[in-house]
Parts: sequence; structure tokens; C-alpha cells
Amino acid sequence: MKHWVERIADELKKKDIEEHVIASGTSISGAIHIGNSCDVFIANAITRSLLEDDMKAKTIWVADDHDPLRKVPYPLPESFERYLGVPYSMIPCPEGCCEGFVEHFQRPFLESLKKFKIKLEAYSGAQMYKDGSYNKYIRISLERADDIRRIFNKYRENPLPDDWLPYNPICDKCGRINTTYANDFQGDTVYYKCKCGFNGETDIKMGNGKLTWRVEWAARWKMLNVTCEPFGKDHAASGGSYDVSSEISREIFDYPPPYPVPYEWITFKGEAMSKSKGIFFTPGQWLEIGPPESLNYFIFRSKPMKHKDFNPEMPFLDFMDQFDRTERIYYGMESATSKKEEEKLKRIYKTSMIQEFEDLPLRPSYRFMVVAYQIAGENLQRIYKILKKNSQLPPEFDDKNLNDLKNFQREQLIERIEHVKNWLGKYAPEMVKFQVQEKLPPVELSKEQKMFLSEVADIIEERKLTATELHDEIYKTLRKHNLKPREGFQAIYKVLIGKKMGPRAASFLLSLDKEFVIKRLKLEK
Repeated sequence: MKHWVERIADELKKKDIEEHVIASGTSISGAIHIGNSCDVFIANAITRSLLEDDMKAKTIWVADDHDPLRKVPYPLPESFERYLGVPYSMIPCPEGCCEGFVEHFQRPFLESLKKFKIKLEAYSGAQMYKDGSYNKYIRISLERADDIRRIFNKYRENPLPDDWLPYNPICDKCGRINTTYANDFQGDTVYYKCKCGFNGETDIKMGNGKLTWRVEWAARWKMLNVTCEPFGKDHAASGGSYDVSSEISREIFDYPPPYPVPYEWITFKGEAMSKSKGIFFTPGQWLEIGPPESLNYFIFRSKPMKHKDFNPEMPFLDFMDQFDRTERIYYGMESATSKKEEEKLKRIYKTSMIQEFEDLPLRPSYRFMVVAYQIAGENLQRIYKILKKNSQLPPEFDDKNLNDLKNFQREQLIERIEHVKNWLGKYAPEMVKFQVQEKLPPVELSKEQKMFLSEVADIIEERKLTATELHDEIYKTLRKHNLKPREGFQAIYKVLIGKKMGPRAASFLLSLDKEFVIKRLKLEK
């Protein structure tokens, strides 16, 4: 059983190509999020798979930074509407902290990729036009405009005008690129008219314009020797960008189109990600609440065209449960339900892996750490003690103290504490938040509830139990006093955190100071 990334690599290996170039690209129209950066993660995984099989391969990334601004991205002010239609490369930095608009949104993304150990060659679309890389392809496109127009018209309901040219100049008057119409050329000079009323001309060697998208994409494939490229499903639609660009690539530029890897968009809490509406989640935000491998796991655990929705709130705990389990199965710390499941999960984890750890990783249950952190804060020693008391560490760590951990294991534990802290502060619903009350809060309890609490206190005082054993004893005590589970657990939470709901009671009780728990359950002030 092979992972879909490996199967793509196998298809590429069949081609007689000296070096595979796996391309990715992103429009710099605002914050780069986990939806429109999928290209990069998939391209990197395919490259790694080829390299592991001793094939020559590399990942490239093209910033589409010469495209026009179509919507003002969140959280920019409405005043930026004056730049609508202007190429991203010519828009100033919204906060004055970078050289321009492009660097402001591109730099955080590229910085975050370092944590994922993604190696790539980065290109700027605007710079490639300015340094003349596209000149040859612009000339070919202008000279064969009739053929390109014919290809376009095959996929259009309304044919393009006979004087249409596949080039968009930047207007010398208004600075916009999406309001110009190129209708003639002579040598390297393109003549155009703009909706602002200006008629002008531009020299293609100056870089003040660009090929229309589907022609540009085909030209880029040949220019950069692209052999494979992941892209969003919109480009893969019948008669869409990939179909048109492929025909242009073969007929106009005499280059075979790259192996396509279309993928489904990632939604955010059920909604399409939107930079203009502020509905998105970036790789940098992910790294605040989870390890880099977990984002890889989110992308690679299912096939590329399968729908994926991300919700950083409560569903994130379920997701991290799945990631943690997959990691434990990979390292042999937990058994899968079947050989087939084990093989499948190991393949997914291997594809998601950033590096092989020198020993067993130490990432205790994210869900349990949410509880442990709210009890012990960032006190590493106390958290480690809570983990051991609740059997939350793999058996291999039973005889290890905090000081016995390897450096990377200690760093992983600290990282998980930081991730949980950030998740609680930014995304956790109120229902999972709590604070152990230093003093007994004012509570109203029935006689039966008081007797129940006192007896649970006696059990904790007299016996050394695991969380599972204590859980069973709590239920026995509930039945003894004819209490419904809800009545008993509410009593526990009320006296400890002043709320009717809280974390799993048995583990919670064992995580607190024993003497404190006994006194509190006996309602001693």
C-alpha cells in the first residue's frame, strides 16, 4: 500500500527526465493561508519522495506578485481601495514595516516554511518580467496571437475580438493592469487603451505589463522546466486554466504540460477561506497551536481531492487526538486495530514527517495537557509529575524523571505546553476553561452529594488508584448514594472550580495536590 504522494512520484519516475521540477505558486493578494499554500506542501512532499528514491528533483515557488489587487484584504483599511487594479508589486506596505505590500504578506509565510523544513527556489513574477525572463515568451505570444485567440475561443461562449492580444500593460496614467486592453504591437512596443481614458504604449522589456494568466502559466512551465504542479480544483475544471494552458504549452511553446495534481479547497469552520473577509488560517497561526508535522498530517491524511475543513476550536482537540495516535503507532508506542490500519497510518505519518527522531518522541495527549496546563501552568516539573500520575506517558518513560529526558524530548514537552497555552488563550471555548479555586466557593449541595464527596475523599486518602480505577470507584459511590452521575460530578466541579462542568473527574482529581483534594471534598475551608 503506497501513499498517494508516493504514487505520484512513481508516475513521474516513468518519464525520461533528468531532473524533476515540482512547481508551486501563490497569489500575494493578502495573508497566505493553509488553503492557498497547499501547493507548496504537496510539491515539497512529492520532491522528497523522489529524492528518497535517488531521483534528481527540486521544488520551486513562484510569487504571483505582478497580478492586480482585486479585493482589499483583511485587515487593511478601506483607503486601500485606491489600489484596486494595481499590481501587488507596486502597492506600498500597509504598515510601513516592509519594502512593500508583497513583502508584508510574503515574508511571514516564507519564515514559517523554515519550521516545516521546506526547501525551495523562490521566484518573483514581477522580477521575472523586469529582468527579461518573459521577453522571449511575450514576443512569441504576440506573434502568434491569432493562434492563442483561437485556442481561447474554443473554450469561450463569447469569442475574443480580432484585435485582442495576450498581454496586459500597466497603464502609465492610472497604474492599473486590469483595465487596459492591448490591441496592437510593433516589435517590442505594445499599444493599449485603458478604461481610465488613456491611450498609451509600452516596451515589453521594461516589465510594465504581463502575459494574460493562462498564457503566462504555459510560458512559466517551459521557462522553469516544470514537470509536475499541484493546483486548486478551480484550475482543473473542464475547460479551465489547466486545459487551456496545456494546449497553449504544446502548440505555442512546444512544451509538454506538467503532471497535474489538483486538490480540493480547505474550508475554515465550514466557510470558504476569504482574505478580504478575514476568514482564513495561516501556517504561522497553526505553528502557534500545533507542531509542523500536524499540519502536514492534516493535508496528507486524505487524498488531495477530498474535502477538508479546519476548525481551531473544539474539533482541533479531536484532530490532535488522531495525530497523536498516528505518531504513537508509527513509533510502536501504541497498537493499531489491524495490520491494514497500521500500514496506512504509518504511510501517512511518514509522508507528514519532517525528521526522524533519534528516540521516542514525547508529545503527551494534547487533550490531557489542556487540563494539566490549567492546573500547573508552565511548571514543567509539576506537569511531568501529573503526566506520570495519570499514566499519560508511554511505558518507556515510567522509570524516567524529567532530568532523564533527551534534549529533543524536553523541547517537545515544552513546545506542547506552549501550544496548549496558545490554544486556550485564542481558540478554546469557555466550557473547557477552568481555574482551581483557592478557597471553597459558596455552593449548595444536598445531603447525598456531601456524603458522596466525603466518601470519594476517603477513597483517595486510603488507596492508591489509577485514573481508571478511581473512575470506577466514583460510579460505585454514586450508586451507593442513589445519585445520578450528573449530580455527583457537578458536586465535584462546584467545590473545586466553581462550575457545573469540568475535565474528566478521575484524572482531574489525581492531577491535583492530594491533601488539597481531600480537604476540599470534605468541604473544609
